[in-house]
Amino acid sequence: MLDDQPVKGEEATVSSLRMVFGVGQTPPGPGGARQRRRAAAAIAAMVCASLLAGCGDSGSGDSKGGPKKSNDRGPITLATGKDTTGTLQGQLDRWNKQHPSEKVTLVELPESADQQRQQFIQNAQTKSDAYTVLNLDPIWVAEFAANQWIDELPAKEFPLDKMIPAVVKTGDYFGKQYAIPFNTNAGLLFYRKDLLDKIGAEPPTTWAEMKQDCAKVQQLPEGKGIDCYAGQFDKYEGLTVNFSEAVASAGGSVVDAKGKATVDTDAAKKGLQFLVDGFKDGTIPKQAATYEEEDGRRAFQAGKLLFHRQWPYQWTLANAKDGSSKVAGKFAVAPLPGLSGPGRSSLGGLDLAISKFAKNKATALDFIKFFSDEENARTNLKVTSAAPPYTDLYDDPALRKQFPYLDTLKQSLATATPRPVVVHYGDATAAIQESAAAALNGSKSVDDALADMQKNLSAAISEK
Repeated sequence: MLDDQPVKGEEATVSSLRMVFGVGQTPPGPGGARQRRRAAAAIAAMVCASLLAGCGDSGSGDSKGGPKKSNDRGPITLATGKDTTGTLQGQLDRWNKQHPSEKVTLVELPESADQQRQQFIQNAQTKSDAYTVLNLDPIWVAEFAANQWIDELPAKEFPLDKMIPAVVKTGDYFGKQYAIPFNTNAGLLFYRKDLLDKIGAEPPTTWAEMKQDCAKVQQLPEGKGIDCYAGQFDKYEGLTVNFSEAVASAGGSVVDAKGKATVDTDAAKKGLQFLVDGFKDGTIPKQAATYEEEDGRRAFQAGKLLFHRQWPYQWTLANAKDGSSKVAGKFAVAPLPGLSGPGRSSLGGLDLAISKFAKNKATALDFIKFFSDEENARTNLKVTSAAPPYTDLYDDPALRKQFPYLDTLKQSLATATPRPVVVHYGDATAAIQESAAAALNGSKSVDDALADMQKNLSAAISEK
């Protein structure tokens, strides 16, 4: 999950194209196919830069410069990552009941963000109309817009002024809206409140405090066999997110405001060193090296973790009263800890876009209006604890009573770090994942891993 959002404002300049990394895929192998892909992407990016506009074919806009509108109506599909909440179909049923001749069929992609992206790209490259509405990680929006895989949307027809500005920006490419926020996301520290209460501790604000709390809890009879901390450390986008958060929480950045890779810094070293030391000294259990979101969620719900870095969706599932969670009513959330104070999350979420190759785009546009509206965001929060993009919902008294973590989530979103935007997204995130994984498994030192990451990330950012 992503996880997430997030994040995906950058200036409408060529340097903004070079500021992006995010959810990635396995980098393509060498050869002519890769060179042709890069050449095509470079041409698209240069055209975009010269026009200071989103990419599109000659029919992508009307005579007034706005997005071209389609009058085609009929059945559509919603392509999204695996619905681990089990709630999406119920939301689609509401639409389908009101629109019997324009029904939406749910197409579930894999749980892994990397695999989702691969399937979205394969669908676009074959110009298939199998996917109509795409539920994208925000960091993919620039890449998809630059490659002309998604359509520009009529921004004025959506209540974007009621949404968190940084979240709205995730769907923007060169000043045009290509995607609308469905939800947003910021990482939170889920912790066993019952066990911290036993040792008289408040949730930790620093990594050192977290380790101290773990040592004390593990001395309790109730704490025997419980592991300290986990996040998402498998070699996929979650590792990019967790590494980026560690660097930001140590006061650094992965890419600076000018689009330059900056992992050759003391702050980046301290961030990665925290993760490496965590695996070495047992703060992070060995099995967490294979954790994606759901793996960690299951471990936390089974009572195996004291602290867990996770997206807000875990709240509802971990509080389930059906016997699936051993920690229901026993946990709370706090901002992520950092080196010398509260840490910083990566901005996550999901954005809705329309495939360039889809049929029935008029229906698709109306569906996005329905699926992204404030009422549905409220419903989403209530049934899945997903972070809404609408500002007012965080201050709603009834919602704050039902979800006491909303104020913490609002704070985390306020300080969340947008992942930078680069068109050669897969190569950039692969550079991060390769080096971070090598450091975590001990095959490279922290210094060597960061040196390689700096070189490879810089190359990915400057790709033509």
